[in-house]
Amino acid sequence: MKRAALHNLGCKVNAYETQAMQQLLEQAGYEIVEFHEKADVYVINTCSVTNIADRKSRQMLHRARRQNPQAIIVAAGCYVQAKAPDVLEDGIADIILGNNKKEHLMVMLEEYQRRHTPVTDMEDINAGKQSYERLFISRTAEHTRAFVKIQDGCNQFCSYCVIPYARGRVRSRLSSDILKEVQSLARSGCKEVVLTGIHLSSYGTDFKEKEFGSNLAADDAGAKDLYIGRQPGFHLLQLISQIHKVAGICRIRLGSLEPGIITREFVSTLAGMEKICPHFHLSLQSGCDTVLKRMNRKYNSGQYEQKCQILREYFSNPAITTDVIVGFPQETEEEFLQTKRFLEQIHFYEMHIFKYSKREGTKAAAMDGQIPEPVKTARSAQLIALGEQMSAQYREQFIGAEKSVLLEEDFVYDGRRYETGYTKEYLKIAVASDQKRSNCVVRGKITGYLTQDIYLMVEF
Repeated sequence: MKRAALHNLGCKVNAYETQAMQQLLEQAGYEIVEFHEKADVYVINTCSVTNIADRKSRQMLHRARRQNPQAIIVAAGCYVQAKAPDVLEDGIADIILGNNKKEHLMVMLEEYQRRHTPVTDMEDINAGKQSYERLFISRTAEHTRAFVKIQDGCNQFCSYCVIPYARGRVRSRLSSDILKEVQSLARSGCKEVVLTGIHLSSYGTDFKEKEFGSNLAADDAGAKDLYIGRQPGFHLLQLISQIHKVAGICRIRLGSLEPGIITREFVSTLAGMEKICPHFHLSLQSGCDTVLKRMNRKYNSGQYEQKCQILREYFSNPAITTDVIVGFPQETEEEFLQTKRFLEQIHFYEMHIFKYSKREGTKAAAMDGQIPEPVKTARSAQLIALGEQMSAQYREQFIGAEKSVLLEEDFVYDGRRYETGYTKEYLKIAVASDQKRSNCVVRGKITGYLTQDIYLMVEF
């Protein structure tokens, strides 16, 4: 039996695609091994969101070659799509799969084995609208939680971001395909699905009226009268309502959302679905309006604050998380301090802080006023410290609360065995136990902390 190893870099969409490629290999008879082991085929699903991601992608490709010089090295994903000439000239991969081509993995492996010369499957992903890539997973390695990709591509063209050039335009997956996948995952025992996409808030905006009609479940035919585009998030809500009916799925978690999709209609509908997790990643990037304008973001700080207020109006103490970029071109000290004050005002559960990374081909890369690296590092450190402080304050509010936890794995601490899992807010909980109940939901009272980041809960 041939052996294959896979390594994923980057976002949840990449994680889904890597798992789908793994299942293609398994179906073809490959034994899947850890990436550090010797394998006949190494698949690296690359990322290009930052310069660091580029470097890590190259490092993993070279590492695979060192581990087994005779192995077939497959480079796939965003770094490959954005930097194809570099990958080809470097000769570090035998098979190159651009975005929207990962479904062809087995075909390209067969072609390489027949020709024994490097092969490439790539197209200009920005040359018009592409079809949605047909990838599918039937189970998940985590058993309890599965990422489900429902959308690809982005039309936003934020001035700092290379992803629209690497992923192409918005293309949405038909709900009939998504439901088949979710039903299959439920049958395999999965209890939580995380809906993800490159620009999740754009789900369905590319459907034409004919496609929209065919995308509806039979019992949702009347929704065509509401035809889309009139309300942000309409297609996404239709999809969520269908997933909500799938037996066995007890939690639906949403990936990163744009502020524009957050309306009272959208949020009130979500609040009426008991399976929805009150955990919302609402992309911000900057709390300063002049910086947001240079970034080509489609909102200002006041509008963003209103969206957070709506979420908190309909959900009790929801976990709101975000992304922030520091050191964007021309960012003054006062603009940075405006962002810092805004973050304190909103008070997030968690923040992902990124130093601006210059991406060739984007508008921001050509802007004057690039910020020196030491300044970006200092500003980043301030926001990371603020994020840790706000996270601790948010988590402190749950001491004494009663919560349900989806157990995932065993954990031994100070000689005692626990089972750990997450609440709907994505708070990590430990329950003292000698049982093995992975993928079971238990309820109890949070009494304090086991470690700095893990609560201790007494089970009812």
